[in-house]
Amino acid sequence: MAQSERQEIGDAFVVGSYKLGSLLSKGVPGFLSGTVGSLLGVPFAIGMRDKRKMVERHMRRVRPQASSIEIRRLTQQVFDSYARYYLESFRLPSLTNAQVASSMTIEGYHENMLPALERGNGVILALPHLGGWEWAGRWAADLGNKMTVVVEPIEPPELFEWFADLRRKFGMTVIPLGPDAGPAVLKSLRNNEVLCLLSDRDITGGGIEVEFFGERTTLPAGPATLALRTGAALLPSAAYFTDRGVGHHGVIGAPMNCERQGKLRQDVQRITQDLAYELEKLIRRAPEQWHLLQPNWPSDPGYGNERQKGSISENDE
Repeated sequence: MAQSERQEIGDAFVVGSYKLGSLLSKGVPGFLSGTVGSLLGVPFAIGMRDKRKMVERHMRRVRPQASSIEIRRLTQQVFDSYARYYLESFRLPSLTNAQVASSMTIEGYHENMLPALERGNGVILALPHLGGWEWAGRWAADLGNKMTVVVEPIEPPELFEWFADLRRKFGMTVIPLGPDAGPAVLKSLRNNEVLCLLSDRDITGGGIEVEFFGERTTLPAGPATLALRTGAALLPSAAYFTDRGVGHHGVIGAPMNCERQGKLRQDVQRITQDLAYELEKLIRRAPEQWHLLQPNWPSDPGYGNERQKGSISENDE
């Protein structure tokens, strides 16, 4: 069998597995999502040994004083939480607005996000890969907010399109990370939309060097650059699982200081570092929900091997 044929079969299996998981998840009652996620998280973690080791490295950064037992416990909880994230994301399109809203509590929506939208320049929600962000996005879209999300392309393309279609069913506009992302996100902000950017991982490799959990790495320049260029409010945000049932809690932080103070590069550096500190605070509230399974610091094995072409850069106008 040719390599291309094996790849096509493998891709079809992956897509089919996710579709089957989506179908089966609809039979899981909402109050059992956390329990079922924990049951699935154990084999998930065992089967992904390298990623488990990577998560352990990240947990030590977040909790440097934790014992080895505590680190192992947190690491397993990350995989439990990640399984719950998929279960709930698969179920979301079949839920009513009332069902989504009944499980959601929020802080900062009326105090921070709505006043920012009233200014008319759009809002940038800078999020870590944490908790149930899909649920929070669906909740916000149900309220009539125009939501746009920039997502990392994944292989095979059929799987990426399937995930993108899920988000469209939530009422979101999906922009793939790539050469066309910059103009598309600028358009969304000019239309006073809510732009969601996962900001704790520099996928493209063209980011800004910062200190993040006590170690130097790079984070994407996009959130700061877009805020400076458009006047959009930059709000550090997160969505947490609150219990083993269906509970969720969203946090929308106060607008960051994105006023011009010097050269563009210097301002992007300053704001990105400030954002790194804000993301640290959000992650420390629930590190066991931080779904970062990839290398994220230069000292991590394999760092830099998964770079994607195209980014939201300072040259995107």
